[in-house]
Amino acid sequence: MTSFLLVVKAIFLAFVFNLANGQPEGLKIGFYEKTCPYAEAIVKKTVDQVLSVVPSLSGPLLRLHFHDCFVRGCEASVLLNSPTHEAEKDAVPNQTLRGFQIIDKVKSAVEEECPGTVSCADILALVARDATVATMGPFYQVETGRRDGRVSNITEALNNLIPPTANISRLKAGFLEKGLSVKDLVVLSGGHTIGISHCSSFNNRLYNFTGKGDTDPTLDPHYIARLELACEPGDQNSIVEMDPGSFLTFDGDYFVDVEKRRGLFQSDAALLDDSETKTYVELQASTHGSTFFEDFGVSMVNMGRIGVLTGDTGEVRKVCSVVN
Repeated sequence: MTSFLLVVKAIFLAFVFNLANGQPEGLKIGFYEKTCPYAEAIVKKTVDQVLSVVPSLSGPLLRLHFHDCFVRGCEASVLLNSPTHEAEKDAVPNQTLRGFQIIDKVKSAVEEECPGTVSCADILALVARDATVATMGPFYQVETGRRDGRVSNITEALNNLIPPTANISRLKAGFLEKGLSVKDLVVLSGGHTIGISHCSSFNNRLYNFTGKGDTDPTLDPHYIARLELACEPGDQNSIVEMDPGSFLTFDGDYFVDVEKRRGLFQSDAALLDDSETKTYVELQASTHGSTFFEDFGVSMVNMGRIGVLTGDTGEVRKVCSVVN
């Protein structure tokens, strides 16, 4: 009965999210056209400067937007600090987030041009797009007009962020709860084409998958051997590339890896356990991601609409880590 009620709740929430099936009121392309016409150019210039020096930050900057939107919506709560360490960024899944200082750098540049005008939530969305473009990924128009939230709660992060150990049922339910489709799930998973991961996120797949010292049977044995060279048993801190060989390039290779049973996380492997997600993986793997770029832009816009604050709700923070 409990499982049934959860499914009903998820379907209802998705229905509510999609009643308008489109752009939330208050969001639009070019929101700052009159109030801060150079905002997007300033964001892009700053991101390009940073990534020209530290290209490995592209994945973390994209990840920040994901982790923000899935908790309370896209309202920059992931950026808030807590003197008692009870904010979203203090939750275990967020303790490996990087790039906060880059968001601060972008915010400072925009504030110098247009004080108190551009929200931190919009900066997160624009930075994610520009980091994607900087790694040879797709350009897509970003809707702006978000406002910043004033609440950040560690427990909400723990409850809403989908872990890398999630199976396909958990993944689909988690995306459905946010008003996102199964296609959005598989497309946005493709964001793993850039960036790195700590061994702690998949170590159990190598050494203790079912608690008996075994390996994950869905993981390619040759890939296991390569991963074992980078991650010893119990290793929490070493890092590996999520898309080996092209982790700094946004491309369709991720889907080739998943099809070959070389997806790094259980959540990657799980995409082969559903007919719709598997069909998409196989299509992109066989066509070198022919529609992935276009699809990614659409799904990022969809994700960027989750739980937005607009109009008179929320605020526009002067400093992204502190409420006004």
